[in-house]
Amino acid sequence: MVKVITYGTYDLLHYGHIRLLERAKALGGYLIVGVTADDFDKTRGKINVQQSLMERIEAVRATGLADKIIVEEYEGQKIDDIRRYDVDIFTVGSDWKGKFDYLNEYCKVVYLDRTEGISSSEIRSEERKIRLGIIGDSPIAKKYIREAQYVNGLEITGVCTKNPKYFEDIPFITDDYDMLLEEVDAVYIVSTPENHYGQIKRALEKSKHVLCEPPIALDSQQSKLLFELANKKQCILMDALKTAYSTAYSRLLLLAKEGKIGEIYSVDATCTSLRSIAEDAWDSICDWGPTAMLPVLNILGGDYKEKHIISHIDKDGHDQFTKIDFLYNHAVASVKVAKGVKSEGELVISGTKGYIYVPAPWWKTDYFEIRYEDTSQNKRYFYQLDGEGIRYELVAFTKTIESGRNLSYVNEDVSNGVCKVIGDFYSRTDSSLI
Repeated sequence: MVKVITYGTYDLLHYGHIRLLERAKALGGYLIVGVTADDFDKTRGKINVQQSLMERIEAVRATGLADKIIVEEYEGQKIDDIRRYDVDIFTVGSDWKGKFDYLNEYCKVVYLDRTEGISSSEIRSEERKIRLGIIGDSPIAKKYIREAQYVNGLEITGVCTKNPKYFEDIPFITDDYDMLLEEVDAVYIVSTPENHYGQIKRALEKSKHVLCEPPIALDSQQSKLLFELANKKQCILMDALKTAYSTAYSRLLLLAKEGKIGEIYSVDATCTSLRSIAEDAWDSICDWGPTAMLPVLNILGGDYKEKHIISHIDKDGHDQFTKIDFLYNHAVASVKVAKGVKSEGELVISGTKGYIYVPAPWWKTDYFEIRYEDTSQNKRYFYQLDGEGIRYELVAFTKTIESGRNLSYVNEDVSNGVCKVIGDFYSRTDSSLI
């Protein structure tokens, strides 16, 4: 029996996919179909895949054409699979012509003409025409403009700003927020934190979806009101916390919760920079606090028994350095954030079997280690990180808008938990000054 193997993403399975699988099947009696995993697709630049791996596998299975379905997870797997399954023919679409000639050493390579006029990318782009507006004066917005180019159908339509020098390539620039809201379907808010609540509220009242740099509000009462309004208006409200969308961060959370380091007793996170507060008027607690608190709230939750906030306020009344200690029933956590004070920006999660170590800057990590008493058992994990996680965050935002399902990696409880701590900071609840 002649064995044939082919690979693809098979996102939004369409007639072109099915026709290609039919022709691959006709080359032999047994067809193996490799469906690419989400992480592997990211390394190939496909970050706007609409369906999960299981949805795509089930779609291929439903065609009845595959005798065996496997998952493609790493570079070089094709050679391993050809050897493992004793494959006679490797086939793929003609748009890859020449790319896989090296496989002729292991089996016959056949390039099949694709069905003209049908493309998953075009389908995704046609289905998604989200006009995104930006509110704020921060240079961070330039990163979002750049990363939005990698997301099919997401268009930066306009900007509301008092500092247009950052946005020279945007066709519509205004300082009238209501005018911008009339031109867009969704907004990305990167203004100063004291403006977030009012700007989010106005956008939601006009039924616009919102992606906002955290914190979304300066206390938990306001954040809860915003989420209630979003639900009432059937709109999406998401924190723009890019660290949450890093593959490495997602994986370390999964491993921690699976018990790889045993029962967790401590989480310690540090985020600092020498960036001046005068540059963007964000206090340390607002600038770095949401990121530093993310692993604490993700792993230990928001049901802590006590917390203590220790801060240094500079001569202008800004938070230059803050340390927050959390006490849980069976664990502790410590968070340090600063602007104008520098420290090692690492993350350490300690357990009864070992610990997870993420080197500085941990919030941009593509690498972490699990370390044990027996160092021979230590393991390192590497994951590609493109665009600091921003493009993956934008994909999740657009997919959430389209599907109506909350695909945010920062859930409402975490967002409210961050706002509660920040509210306590400004009200000086559980606080000391140095």
